[in-house]
Amino acid sequence: MEEVMEFEFSKEFLDRFEQALINREDSYIKDSLQAVRPVDICEILSEFDFIFGKYVFDLLDATKAAEVLVELEEDYREQFIGLFTLDELSNFMEMLDSDDGADLLSEMSPTLREEILGNLKNEEKAGHLLDLMRYDDDVAGGLMAKELIKARENWTVRRCIDEIRIQAEKVEKIYSVYVVDEQDHLKGRVSLKRIVLANDDKKVSEILEDNIISVGTFEEEQEVANIMQKYDLEAIPVVNIRGKLVGRITIDDILDVITESAEEERQLMSGVTSDVEEDDSVWMISKARLPWLIIGMTGGLFAAQIADYYSVTLSVIARLSLFIPLIMATGGNVGVQSSAIVMQSLAAKTGFSETLANRLLKMLYVALVNGSILGLLVFGAIMLLFRDQLLAVTASIALLNVVLLSSFMGTVTPLLLNHFGINPAIASGPFITTANDLLGLTVYFSIAIFLYNL
Repeated sequence: MEEVMEFEFSKEFLDRFEQALINREDSYIKDSLQAVRPVDICEILSEFDFIFGKYVFDLLDATKAAEVLVELEEDYREQFIGLFTLDELSNFMEMLDSDDGADLLSEMSPTLREEILGNLKNEEKAGHLLDLMRYDDDVAGGLMAKELIKARENWTVRRCIDEIRIQAEKVEKIYSVYVVDEQDHLKGRVSLKRIVLANDDKKVSEILEDNIISVGTFEEEQEVANIMQKYDLEAIPVVNIRGKLVGRITIDDILDVITESAEEERQLMSGVTSDVEEDDSVWMISKARLPWLIIGMTGGLFAAQIADYYSVTLSVIARLSLFIPLIMATGGNVGVQSSAIVMQSLAAKTGFSETLANRLLKMLYVALVNGSILGLLVFGAIMLLFRDQLLAVTASIALLNVVLLSSFMGTVTPLLLNHFGINPAIASGPFITTANDLLGLTVYFSIAIFLYNL
């Protein structure tokens, strides 16, 4: 087995590599990349223009070149593909797993896609690619690969082993053998360990596990990810509506889904409304950020109006203004914390054994504990620093109420959004912070007016 070293990306290496490209030092380029992983080669190529990148591609082993093409950033790959001939692209498709090949084809123009499919020598691979392209990217059918190892339930173990040797040539990673009947209906799975330990004359049906977990072709990708996470699966079979085995989804595909989902939620929580990256255009980045910034600005204007409405109160007790940032910051933080916990439960599909009433009751207890402790700390700090008992009572009581309200908002808002089919991630960040700022100010001034008899 070829040893793959840990690649060290440094300026010295880049400078030397660039010099090798300029001088066309083929031997150095081949030797320096021989033991480097495809994803690291992509990092190298991103530092150079497409012409140099194509030159490197021509020096790579064909199999590794195909893997590098899959790993390239989509924007870079979109322009890079134009440098290849039809035969080169067709050869890549022959070497790649069907799911990776289908993903690449989906990025190409319809004309180029048809030309590549028509140019494939492997008709089975062409059929697999056509089949996969019928599905949307965000369902199990769009994630699955057609390459897998399967055995008939009436085969002997000896024949099963012989068939595995034949089928394994087309499969990069083998996690288990799927067992089907004569009509390809999924019956179960059998581990390689069981096959190796079983008597050669035993039937596969005698050693299979029939409580196999599978997903349908139109199962949403997030649900597939949840199932694989819950049952700690390295691969999961995909069946059509008739229960026939049509493909499998492996853990590397699901890691991509989980990563993309986490990135989307992180951006929504940060107030970015679409998928943007640092190298996108100024307008694209601005357009993604502006909506929530406008909401935050609008919330700030409303907060200013609330403060202006209570300006008489502030003019009488000027010290009340000192604790406005404290009230607003605490409310926002509590709301974000509460919504984050609820979203974690929603994403993992856990904790739903509790009723909404029980959830709200638990939230109330937590908020009471946290609010009471924070209120006591603020009371003590104000007494120590300002020696003003009424101010201390006002701020601590207001803080307790703000914590209670913010906890309620942070818990209920994502649940409501999820109920109406809206991504609950938008409940964290600018939305919940702005809403709790307005609530916090209103509560604070209302309690001050009551306690000060204004």
